[in-house]
Formats: sequence, C-alpha cells, structure tokens
Amino acid sequence: MRLRRGEFERIRSVITDADAEQPLTAREILDLLEEHGEEFESAHRIATVLGRQAEAGEVEVIRDHPYRYRLDEPQ
Repeated sequence: MRLRRGEFERIRSVITDADAEQPLTAREILDLLEEHGEEFESAHRIATVLGRQAEAGEVEVIRDHPYRYRLDEPQ
C-alpha cells in the first residue's frame, strides 16, 4: 500500500498547529485531526503512515501498549 500524497504532511501540520503534547496514540491523532476538520480513514491508517515515516527517521515510535508516536520538528 503506497502512501497517499500529503498524508504525513496533514498529520504533522495539525499536530504542530494544535501544539499538541507528544507522544500521541494513533487514536488521539485521529481525534485531533477530526477536531481540526481533517478527515482521515482510521487510526490504523495513521499508524501505517507514521510507521513508514519512522523508517525515514521523521517519527519516533514508542513501542508500548498502545504504540505512541512522536514527530520530529519540521525543518
């Protein structure tokens, strides 16, 4: 499954604009996106997007239960 263009940027933008305290679960991120008028498929999709960005080093995955995500500051 390929990332849809801009999904990570949308997530990062809302988290940054909301000045949200991190780390966050995928469900918390989904709720935050909805509060800011951004539609997203599911918490699972958010986890997929952030997991792939973690491979690039832009997201830290905290492997706890539930997983939590910390996004690096945009450059």
